[in-house]
Amino acid sequence: METITEIIGQINGIVWGPVMLVLILGTGFFLSIGLKLMPVLKLGYGFRMLWQGRKGAGDGQISPFNALMTAMSATIGTGNIAGVATAIFLGGPGALFWMWCTALVGMATKYAEAVLAVQYREVDEKGQYVGGPMYYIKNGLSKKWLWLGTAFAIFGMLAGFGIGNTVQSNSVAAVLEDTFNIPVIATATVLAVLAGAVILGGIERIAQVAGKLVPFMAIAYIVAGLTVLLLNVTEIPAAIVLVIDSAFTGHAATGGFAGAAVWAAIRFGVARGIFSNEAGLGSAPIAHAAAQTNDPVRQGVIGMLGTFIDTLCVCSITGLVILVTGAWTGGETGAALTAAAFASSLGWGQEIVSIALAVFAFTTILGWSVYGEKCVEYLFGVKSILPFRFAWIAAVFLGAQAELDFVWLLADTLNALMALPNLLALLLLSPVVFKLTKDYFSK
Repeated sequence: METITEIIGQINGIVWGPVMLVLILGTGFFLSIGLKLMPVLKLGYGFRMLWQGRKGAGDGQISPFNALMTAMSATIGTGNIAGVATAIFLGGPGALFWMWCTALVGMATKYAEAVLAVQYREVDEKGQYVGGPMYYIKNGLSKKWLWLGTAFAIFGMLAGFGIGNTVQSNSVAAVLEDTFNIPVIATATVLAVLAGAVILGGIERIAQVAGKLVPFMAIAYIVAGLTVLLLNVTEIPAAIVLVIDSAFTGHAATGGFAGAAVWAAIRFGVARGIFSNEAGLGSAPIAHAAAQTNDPVRQGVIGMLGTFIDTLCVCSITGLVILVTGAWTGGETGAALTAAAFASSLGWGQEIVSIALAVFAFTTILGWSVYGEKCVEYLFGVKSILPFRFAWIAAVFLGAQAELDFVWLLADTLNALMALPNLLALLLLSPVVFKLTKDYFSK
């Protein structure tokens, strides 16, 4: 087992190395330029379409609003709490700047993914709309690229059981036991029952739950974070200067912080930014493909908001709270660092972070069940859907009680392997995205 872990670790170092980070950022930058910075310039228009998209207008199963909430249920999670803290711990304050850069170009990536998902989606045997990277590879590219869609579906199916399921339930069980002394078996049972009640209802029920739970939990967390920032408002300008300065000069050891070079800030800022918002991984377009819309571009401008809200809003608040309170020099990392930052100003930071982490992780389980299910359906047909749902629920229960260091590593590696076929497809199909966008906004 140690040998396998070492091999996977070496592969992980390669697939999440400089080439992958450049590929993800480069693809986002290329799409941003090709779209003439439309995702940034049309941000307000995107929010107007999101408001109008509370009710669907066209073919599909779920409203455009709920499609975004389903996608965000999978992205707003441990990355926003533990991921940001880890990035700052390993890369210094400058990592937050590179997370922002990742989000700005990632908006173009998410836009392109959602556009292609709707443009090339299909209707399956049960009358459900299905789409995502495997379908826009299959229907948008020539047959010689078909193997690429199959590869994405295999990686997505396997990654889901790790990063979107067992890792999440395990995090919930651990944090509730540490904070509230709730037995792990109790958490495992409740999580599996709740997840089963939602997941067995299919994407429509998942979307309904996500449409109510995601906005509530995101707003509650943002309000708590803004409260801390208001209590430390005089420290905010200095924190922002620190972020920008550290992004280009690195940061020396301070207190319990070991110090980090510029490369560390870039590496961990970009990697954790992608882990948080999933721009380029190809997961979110699977949810957007089910949206009730007849216009790919309209869903695209809604889809790009996921990256903006996830990273530029939620992650920024976490990062600034950690910096203005000075908690980042205390030697803590992960969720413990975020909890210490909140506790330094509110007193009940541990409880805030624990509850937020539990709810965020639960919605991630729901969102990733959609992704895994559609990958399985692509590979094995609609007959595989029900067995997959029961397997997913069982994995929630078992994952909460298992030791998952190896699963974390494997799932992280599979995430990168998902991104490769998706990014290649985005580059090859970029002329389609550019033409659809030009035609839409020239009307």
